[in-house]
Amino acid sequence: MTVTIALFTRDLRVHDNPMLRAAVREGAAVVPLFVLDNRIIEREPVSPNRIRFLLTALSELDDELHALGGRLIVRRGDILDEVDRVVTRTHAESVHIAADVSWYSRVRERRLRERLAHRDCLLHTHDGSLTVATPGDPAPATGRGHFAVFTPYFRRWMGTPVRRPLAPPPRFVMPPIRGLALPRPDELCAEPGSPQMSAGGETSGRKLMRQWLSGPIRRYDSTSDHLAADATSHLSPYLHFGCVSATELVHRADTSTPGGHAFVRQLAWRDFHHQLLADRPEAGWTDYRRGPVGWREDPDAAEAWRSGRTGYPVIDAAMRQLVTEGWMPGRARLIVAAFLTKTLRIDWRIGAAHFQRWLVDGDVANNQLNWQWAAGTGTDTRPNRVLNPLRQAERHDPDGEYVRRWLPELADLSGASAHTPWRSGVPHSVYPAPIVEVKGM
Repeated sequence: MTVTIALFTRDLRVHDNPMLRAAVREGAAVVPLFVLDNRIIEREPVSPNRIRFLLTALSELDDELHALGGRLIVRRGDILDEVDRVVTRTHAESVHIAADVSWYSRVRERRLRERLAHRDCLLHTHDGSLTVATPGDPAPATGRGHFAVFTPYFRRWMGTPVRRPLAPPPRFVMPPIRGLALPRPDELCAEPGSPQMSAGGETSGRKLMRQWLSGPIRRYDSTSDHLAADATSHLSPYLHFGCVSATELVHRADTSTPGGHAFVRQLAWRDFHHQLLADRPEAGWTDYRRGPVGWREDPDAAEAWRSGRTGYPVIDAAMRQLVTEGWMPGRARLIVAAFLTKTLRIDWRIGAAHFQRWLVDGDVANNQLNWQWAAGTGTDTRPNRVLNPLRQAERHDPDGEYVRRWLPELADLSGASAHTPWRSGVPHSVYPAPIVEVKGM
C-alpha cells in the first residue's frame, strides 16, 4: 500500500489545498501531519498570540479532516527528526509540503529533501498554497528575480492566469499511527497574550470570508482607512496560517466593483512582498536599500511608542489596540510605523520586532517589508515621505471616535479635540505630553 504524508505548515485547511489534494491523489493511505517545530515555537520574540491562534487552527483542521475520514497527527520536536520517524513508521514513499519563501522554510525544505533521500522517500513541494501567484510569475522583463515597484507588478499580476480553487479531497484512509494531543497554549508559551484577540481556523475563517464577501467588501475602497469604522476584512490572520486561501478569495471577489478591486489589490501586495522575499531573503532583517535618515538610539522614546504613551492619541490608540487585540487596521499600522521611523528616527527593526511579538498575522514577508516601506528602506517610490500624525488623525479619525475607544482617559474630549489634548488642558498626570513636536501642534 502506497503511503504519502501531507505535511501541513502554513496551509491549515482542506479547501483549496494543492498539497493535500496531491497527497491524497497519490497515496492509497495518507498521513496528515503537523509538527510543532521547536525552532519556531521557541524562537524570539515569542508570540503567545500566534501560538494561541495556531492551536485553535489545528483543532479546527482536525475537525475538517475527520469529515474526510482522517485526523491530524501532531508531533513536537525537530521537524526533520519527527518527519523521519513518521516516514520510518509508515514506510511512506513521499512527503508533500507547500512551497514557502522565508529563509527558514527554504532551509527546511532543502534539509528535509536530503534527509528523506536516505529513506528513498521523495519530497514534493507545491506552489499556489500560500499566495495567489508563484514568486517567479509574474516576472519582470528586466531579468531580475523580483519587481522593485508595486504598480507594474500589480498590472502584470492582474493579467496572470490564476488556477481554479480546489474542492476538498475525497475521503481517504490512514495507516495506523499515533500522534500527540494538542497542548494548551500555556504549555508552549507562558507569556500572556492579548486579552481580546480573536482565534480560529478554517471553519471560523470560511464563515468570516462568507460574511465579508456577502456585503462589506463592496465598501472597502471608501471605508478601509476610516479607523473607527472597523471596515477591513479581519482575514489577515487566517491568510497567514493558511486557514483560508488567497486564491479562493481572488476568485470570489468581484473586481468589477471598486471595493472588490481595492481588496484584491491588497492580496496582490501580499504576493508582491512574497516575491521580493523569495529573491532577497536577507530583506527580512537587513535594509532593502539605503534609507533617507540615520537611526538614533532613544530607548525611552521607543518604550513610549510601544506602551502607547507618546502623547499623540492616534498613535497611542493604535498601539494599545495592538496589545489588547493582537491586531490593528492597516492604516493604523502605517501611521505608527511612519511615526517611529520618520518622526522619532528609530530603527524599523525595533518596531517590526514589537509587531512580531503581538500581531496574530505577523510574518516575515508582510510585516518586515511593510515596515521597510514605511521606513523608506523598502520599495516605496517616495522614501522621504513623512506622515504627520495630526494630519493622519484629521483624515482618518475626524471625530476622534477611534481615539476615545482606546484611550478612556480622553473620553470626555469631544470631536476632533481628542487628537490634541494639550489644547484642552488635560493634565500630564492623566495623559502624557507629546514626546516630540510635529507641524500643526
